[in-house]
Amino acid sequence: MAVLLEQTWIKVQEKTFGKWLNNKLKARNVQINNLRTDLSDGVCLIHLLEILGNESLGRYAAKPKLRVQKFENVNIALDFIKSRKIQLTNIGAEDIVDGNQKIILGLIWTLILRFTISDINDQGLSAREGLLLWCQRKTACYDEVEVRDFSQSWNDGLAFCALLDIHRPDLIDYDQLDKSDHKGNMQLAFDIASKEIGIPDLLDVEDVADVAKPDERSLMTYIAYWFHAFSQMEKVENAGRRVEKFVASMNGAWEMQNNFERRMRELLHHIGERNESWRVSEFDGTYADAKNQSREFTAYKQKEKRAWVAEKSELAGLLGNIKTKLNTYRLRPYDPPAELSLEALDDSWNGLMQAESQRRQAINNTIRDIKNNLRRSFADKANDFALALQTISTSISGLEGDVEDQRDHATQIAKSLPPMDQYLDLIANLDDQCREANIEENDFTTYTYDELDYELQLVRSSVQKKLAFLENQMVARNMTNLTPIQLEEFESVFRHFDRDLSNSLQELEFSAALASLGLVYDEQEMHERFLDVAGHSGSVSFEQFIRFMVDVTEDQNTAEQVFESFREVADGKPYVTELDLTHSLIPEDIVKKLVESMPAHKGPDLQEDRDLPKYDYVGYMENFVNGGGLPNDENGSY
Repeated sequence: MAVLLEQTWIKVQEKTFGKWLNNKLKARNVQINNLRTDLSDGVCLIHLLEILGNESLGRYAAKPKLRVQKFENVNIALDFIKSRKIQLTNIGAEDIVDGNQKIILGLIWTLILRFTISDINDQGLSAREGLLLWCQRKTACYDEVEVRDFSQSWNDGLAFCALLDIHRPDLIDYDQLDKSDHKGNMQLAFDIASKEIGIPDLLDVEDVADVAKPDERSLMTYIAYWFHAFSQMEKVENAGRRVEKFVASMNGAWEMQNNFERRMRELLHHIGERNESWRVSEFDGTYADAKNQSREFTAYKQKEKRAWVAEKSELAGLLGNIKTKLNTYRLRPYDPPAELSLEALDDSWNGLMQAESQRRQAINNTIRDIKNNLRRSFADKANDFALALQTISTSISGLEGDVEDQRDHATQIAKSLPPMDQYLDLIANLDDQCREANIEENDFTTYTYDELDYELQLVRSSVQKKLAFLENQMVARNMTNLTPIQLEEFESVFRHFDRDLSNSLQELEFSAALASLGLVYDEQEMHERFLDVAGHSGSVSFEQFIRFMVDVTEDQNTAEQVFESFREVADGKPYVTELDLTHSLIPEDIVKKLVESMPAHKGPDLQEDRDLPKYDYVGYMENFVNGGGLPNDENGSY
């Protein structure tokens, strides 16, 4: 019985190890048919070691005829193995030359361990234990599968099917398998592994299925190929997810730019329409008509103009935020079209102010019961105040450069706001006097007290928002474990619950913010988390909030990382195909956007891609990196 078992494992190992050898030797168009005879002259063994070691073994007899030449070849191979600090026990050249079957199988197993299995290490375990632990983890959720070893645990075929299902559920329907059909399930798994994954056919179904004790070494050799194949697949899929995140981040930036241009175009259109309506308007010479047009003018200033002032301020802030955001992620700066720039808006706004002034003057000329001194006094202070507001607004909207420098300038601007409150009190006193004198119009200014008060609050809010935004951008820039999408989500939630614009959250606000992000705790646990984050301050700052969220999130990508991910998806090629993108499990809508936006590849291609459209991801990524610089490979090319 023992002899029969020994003959069985020798036969399986000889077949499996022979297939392993041929899988390696096909790089040199070499094939062996008999391990005992085809390795005896040392030539195939030297070929194998040069492939495995990626180096030349030097001169040897390529066509040995004499026994001494065969010994020299085999000794060259054995010396190389020993130089790699690979332990060889009781293996001599004569064993190989004379075709000692067991010694030859032992030698090949030693090479398989070193060059195929030894790099499988999980949690500091040995290669065998690491490979076994990987199999156990991947199949743990399958009730019918229990991987205890590399022998009988595999002979019903379900472990192989489970490995396929956990990694490529699109290729196998595990739930529909007939669990009692051991050979059928194993044959299905082997066929899919070979045809769809590219795993070499080292084993036959009859070597494993329903065998009392399948050969452990042969199984380990075969399963190691599964490990390497799926590990590489997971690497490509991770690269695909990184590309997906990058595209999603860029979509956010594009949406901000599109939103800016759409709103700018609408505002300029409304200003043009208002100017034209004033240009063609006429007075009929009556006081009632003048008063009516005056009321309409006042209504414009209280509604349309206020909305436009707010929109003008928001657009300036939005453009600044777009530039800061792109700079934060080191992407190409955005400059709007000339006709939609802030300069174009200023020109249009100045024209509106001029038309408004002319309109005001035209109305006031029909109402001459004025007290010019009081009007002039009010107008002087109002105009000075408005100029000061405009200066502050221009300063805050024109901030550019490093975030730290912008924050320092914004802080200095904020210090100029308290004196404005005192000055506005003087204007309020003059406004009361004008009301007492029944003065409703003023030729010397386009501003009212309410308007100035509103614009002051608007400027104060803009300064506070800008300071908060810059400080938060400094925090966000250092949050390398978060993606741009996550940062935008967390910042949006923080802003929503920061009702008093203090750039901090009280306990109830903090609790509500976490709940909106799906983090729900009981009352005591939430209180303890708040205390842990807030410390002695009694409130949670934006930086503390983001750092707390970092604990439950991760990953942030630079444009360089995304480029490397494209190269992973393309398997090192200078181009990528739609099939490459699909195989990396990028969603179909993202793949569609990529192939529509990437330029066509014009260089040489590989034979297997000859009939497929190819896309230049190198040129695509250069559009998003400052200076157009991308990392090179070892040969100096992309």
